[in-house]
Amino acid sequence: MRLIDVQRQTTWLVQRGRPPGASRSPAMLIAALVVVLLLPLTATPLANAQSTPATTKAAAVIIETAALSEVVIHPQRELAASVMARNESKLSAEVSGVVLRWTAEAGSTVKKGEVLVVIDPVDFRLAVAQAQAALDASLARLRQAEQQLKRSQALVAQGYFSQEALIQRETEVALMRSERASQQAQLAVAQRQLAKATLRAPFAGSVMERLAQTGEAVAPGTVLYVIAETGAAEVSANIAPADVAGLRRASDPVFATRGQSYPLRLLRVGGTVSAPARTQEVRLGFAAGAAAKPPVPVGSDGRLLWSDPQPYLPAPLLVRRGEAIGVFVEQDKVARFVALPGAQEGRATAVALPAQTRLVVRGQATLQDGVAIK
Repeated sequence: MRLIDVQRQTTWLVQRGRPPGASRSPAMLIAALVVVLLLPLTATPLANAQSTPATTKAAAVIIETAALSEVVIHPQRELAASVMARNESKLSAEVSGVVLRWTAEAGSTVKKGEVLVVIDPVDFRLAVAQAQAALDASLARLRQAEQQLKRSQALVAQGYFSQEALIQRETEVALMRSERASQQAQLAVAQRQLAKATLRAPFAGSVMERLAQTGEAVAPGTVLYVIAETGAAEVSANIAPADVAGLRRASDPVFATRGQSYPLRLLRVGGTVSAPARTQEVRLGFAAGAAAKPPVPVGSDGRLLWSDPQPYLPAPLLVRRGEAIGVFVEQDKVARFVALPGAQEGRATAVALPAQTRLVVRGQATLQDGVAIK
């Protein structure tokens, strides 16, 4: 009997008491009721079995590769920088004395050799006069000794003067000549001291600070002026030691300020690392092409910009395997892990792989060394 017929007859049986042509048997009624109750239990697993797929496949990992040249980057570096004079000198008094006058105020420009401060020169002029007088006396004694030597030489030739007396005359002349040299040196020292009483600009520049005061007594070492050389400005910046190599390799450093960019060239790197910040000072000069642009005044602030020509790998390509950090490369359709010394998680790292290397750029997070790449 089909299932639908059983359901129909059971329903009719419950409603009317018996199906057509059937006897009213209690056993048949009980059996029909059991079938009706079991139908939902047997139909549900069958329906579920028909709607459930036979098998479920695991999601496949997608692996993509790309040429090294397509993924490397050249990081743009940036530092705070300022324009400074190549020479900024503190001009100090070299002799003791009283300042008679000063000539240049702060902010003014001065020429090379221009007088800045005059210290009272009276004592130094007297010292020069004294040294000159001593030299004149020494020269007079020398001339007298030389004349006596000539006469003694003539008398020795005639036999009227002994050889021992002649040697004494010669010794006197040598001593006089030595005394003359000493007096000449003392005169030069006195003249030099007199010259130092006048402070002059060692180069053309701008007066940054005037400390000299009229009537002030000064001693050697007292700072009187601070001047900065004009026409020779440099860019100064503090750089981390790890970035020095990249700056040395860079061919395009520029100083950016007020919407303008000025090409630079590296001049020197300071050898001392500052203790608090762990940085070194670098000095860069304006390139020849920058002369056509408006001059950058000393004291201007800006940014030092350059691109590191060393290729770097972006941080998302790096993975950790064990204690090493590196990348996966494709070699003969097989993934190979290549450790990169010095690499750090979350930071781009320099790379020196061959240009034809193909890197795994997708799926590397779960990739293992030696897995075939389709």
